[in-house]
Amino acid sequence: MSPTSRFHLAPAPDGLGRVQDLLNTRAIGVYDFPDLLADGATASKALHVELSDADAGQLRDLRHVVEELIAGIAPSPVSVAASLEPDDAGVVQLRPSGRGWKYVASEIWSEILLAQRADTWRRLKRCKNELCGSAFYDRSRNNSGVWHDVKTCGNQANLRASRARRKSE
Repeated sequence: MSPTSRFHLAPAPDGLGRVQDLLNTRAIGVYDFPDLLADGATASKALHVELSDADAGQLRDLRHVVEELIAGIAPSPVSVAASLEPDDAGVVQLRPSGRGWKYVASEIWSEILLAQRADTWRRLKRCKNELCGSAFYDRSRNNSGVWHDVKTCGNQANLRASRARRKSE
């Protein structure tokens, strides 16, 4: 099971789903979901890469940086290695490199770069329900989605807003 599937969400397209999975490893109390980067064994299972406890710590830091980037906060520079290689048809491919957390970081930054170039990056969002905060891919026509699931998080927010309006009247 992928971290994103915990929310019964469709993964983001192409490699952006990998970034979405990293974001959805965080602990979310309202769903009683544990942090999937708590230790190396749990992180390895969630991300399908061999990781140590130290790697898991580095990936928690990376997750925080990517969350800031989605929120529009410019992150501190992060340096990772990747390579550009032509495939058999001569199409240049961006290939992650490294081991452990460095490989995952290389993969994440590569996918973010490709998503920014394809203009799909802006559709990866965090749920506006503060108790949730899951990462979802906004498939709405005008890119106006704010909740990972309107029936759960959206209804809760709308109900709170409605009660606040009635109370102030």
